[in-house]
Amino acid sequence: QVQLVESGGGLVQAGGSLRLSCAASGRTFSRYGMGWLRQAPGKEREFVAVINWSGTRKYYADSVQGRFTISRENAKNTVYLQMNSLKFEDTAVYYCASEPTGRGTALSPAEYDYWGQGTQVTVSS
Repeated sequence: QVQLVESGGGLVQAGGSLRLSCAASGRTFSRYGMGWLRQAPGKEREFVAVINWSGTRKYYADSVQGRFTISRENAKNTVYLQMNSLKFEDTAVYYCASEPTGRGTALSPAEYDYWGQGTQVTVSS
């Protein structure tokens, strides 16, 4: 089992930046792909970004392509989401989650197994 705890959310003006962190505990962390997903008020949970076990493969939702960067440091059991040029539409609760295949190809929330509690990101106009 992998336990995940997100941090780094907060209130930021449009055009600003935030870096989210997800600290993991578990002996098999490096075997998992890791994803970031988000849920805005009144909307379904949606995919944001995913990274494979080694950090060599990444996929992004079209809505964040070119603005967000996912990365990981396996030695620290941590995955990051660097968020630049934030927009009001990015406002959501952001979750990290583990992808059990390790391939870094999961584009649907249903493909993830372990989830963190989420961290709120609010972007003001």
